[in-house]
Amino acid sequence: MLKFTFLIFLPLIAVHAAINDACTASGTPGVCLTTTTCSSGGGTPHSGYCPSDPSNVQCCTKACGSGGTCRFSSSCTTGHTQTGLCPGPSDFACCLPSGSCVAPVVNAATVALIKQYEGFVAKPAPDPIGLPTVGYGHLCQTANCAEVPYPFPLTESTATSLLNTDLKTPENCINSDISNSVKLNANQYGALVSWAFNVGCGNAASSTLIKRLNAGESPNTVAAEELPKWNQAGGQVLPGLVKRRAAEVQLFQTTSTVVAHPSC
Repeated sequence: MLKFTFLIFLPLIAVHAAINDACTASGTPGVCLTTTTCSSGGGTPHSGYCPSDPSNVQCCTKACGSGGTCRFSSSCTTGHTQTGLCPGPSDFACCLPSGSCVAPVVNAATVALIKQYEGFVAKPAPDPIGLPTVGYGHLCQTANCAEVPYPFPLTESTATSLLNTDLKTPENCINSDISNSVKLNANQYGALVSWAFNVGCGNAASSTLIKRLNAGESPNTVAAEELPKWNQAGGQVLPGLVKRRAAEVQLFQTTSTVVAHPSC
């Protein structure tokens, strides 16, 4: 009697950890991101923790705030999170220890400066280098700025509310990136928030300006020497940015008795 053996071949399916999925690198919580997105947001990419993904998708981790760690909000046991400090999706936030300091809100002089140089745009339109913006410098995250919770055309009032929400990200970044040993008054802090709002938190965090402040150099000297260098967009020097940086230096060097940093 002939015996037949049937072999069944099943296709091997590679398991991918999708971008924005949770991961853990050597015990530290993270999120799977492209290495470019991770690094630009101040994070550290770790290879081998997002299985079967392309080599440029790695587990991104980041320390943040005062003793905090970037992780998904649902896993933050202290319940004390700050957005705007971590790369990746909005629910991948800075999980802070209980009782941590919260970034202060910028003063009216800072808001006025930002409004002056961003300009008011009632409906989504390209900025000077072609990026879609609306309100006072809100960079659209989705088609037609669908994430904006106010109807178009915006009023100056709704645009101001949107700006106040948007400013929480650079406020958190500046408060987190600058060492607590650096004392800043409300105008100095506001000028740096205006700058970070314009250039992005990743650029601010990796800047020589922040490094020099944290090294203990004179804040007024650092601001006067470093802020004017940030005068380009799209590879070109823009007159509007030259003026804005000069205004930020002037605000930075304006005396204030209100201490903004450290916030506690």
